[in-house]
Amino acid sequence: MKILIQGGRVIDPKTNTDKKADVYIENGVISAIGENLAASDAVVIKAEGKVVAPGLLDMHCHLRDPGQEYKEDIESGTKSAAKGGFTSVACMPNTSPVIDNAPLVEYILNKAQKVGKVNVFPIGAVTKGLAGEVLADIGELKFAGAVAISDDGKPVQNANLMRRALEYSSMFDIPVLSHCEEKELLDGGVMNEGYMSTYLGLKGISNAVEDVQIARDIILAETTGTKVHICHVSTKGGVELIRNAKARGVRVTCETCPHYFSLTEAAVEGFNTNAKMNPPLRTQADVDAVIEGLVDGTIDVIATDHAPHHIDEKNLEFDQALNGIVGFETALSLGITYLVKTGKLTLIELLRKMTVNPAAILSLAKGEISENKVADVIVFNPEEEYTVDVKSFATKSKNSPYDGYRLHGKVEYTIVGGELIVAEGELL
Repeated sequence: MKILIQGGRVIDPKTNTDKKADVYIENGVISAIGENLAASDAVVIKAEGKVVAPGLLDMHCHLRDPGQEYKEDIESGTKSAAKGGFTSVACMPNTSPVIDNAPLVEYILNKAQKVGKVNVFPIGAVTKGLAGEVLADIGELKFAGAVAISDDGKPVQNANLMRRALEYSSMFDIPVLSHCEEKELLDGGVMNEGYMSTYLGLKGISNAVEDVQIARDIILAETTGTKVHICHVSTKGGVELIRNAKARGVRVTCETCPHYFSLTEAAVEGFNTNAKMNPPLRTQADVDAVIEGLVDGTIDVIATDHAPHHIDEKNLEFDQALNGIVGFETALSLGITYLVKTGKLTLIELLRKMTVNPAAILSLAKGEISENKVADVIVFNPEEEYTVDVKSFATKSKNSPYDGYRLHGKVEYTIVGGELIVAEGELL
């Protein structure tokens, strides 16, 4: 397929490029970027007033495959990702069975090649079965194609085991993505501890649940001289711990998610289970701290933590409902609406946290738009305003707290490896 994107605002966060240009794609790669390009027999995309950027990379999502395909599978999840402008996703291992061995990594890669609409990169487990007792074979996972390891959902509680995981991961040059949650402190909590939990009569989760384990993992990384990546940072204290660690030279990176800079615990009012997640939505002070961390570079990445659940798993009493929300199809719009439109980040800064930064942490040759690179490209209109309608989502699950929200920024075209996957906002 030949594709000519004409007259767009081309933004490449890796080279700090921001200019008006045409982009010509042929044989799966970007052949030329320049002015007044012409090509015969090419699909022409008129991009005046629109942004042409690298495809987004989500380094933290759940595709629920294998074993939980009633919630999501690789085909439906990657369709949803493509609609949101993601051309690459890294999927967490808390499936059934757990991705803790080479055959399951290979299963993900093979199925993604057959039915996936975007690039899929498996994340292996830190411990066998996510049981937190015995390390998985980290080398086997790496050589099978895993791009990281994580016990997301059931974080490693044993500090010595976590230390060993960091040391082994360093030997194989594969990052550890740490879900920081001290289970003993959790003590049955189901939402943020504070005014709203008291008002609703629900057991709260204090910020210490997250902060204590962030501190532990920073200390372990500092002790061993290894790298650690902190997942879905949601607290003011967590941001401060990571900021101070970076200043000391600790090899720590981190991510947050759109819901942690756009929502507070107030979204739970009325026992709204679509606002139930882990970590929980926090206070305005925490939201402000997360935004400050994004602005000053403490927070490297914006990931979705896309976590689909069947309606029957959400339509329950609040303390029984499962944690998590879908995130692919609103992530870019939430970043534009709550960070760019408010003057907190420039568009190139936002895109950097959703492309080149996660690519660097996972050591992937993704997240840039330049000549002779694989054509993973999106075209979006940052000014277009639309109303979120979960019924239009491509994901199987519809558990989003943003239904009915007015957001800015609409993905119109998604190109993966030179193939047009989304055109005029719709899957082909």
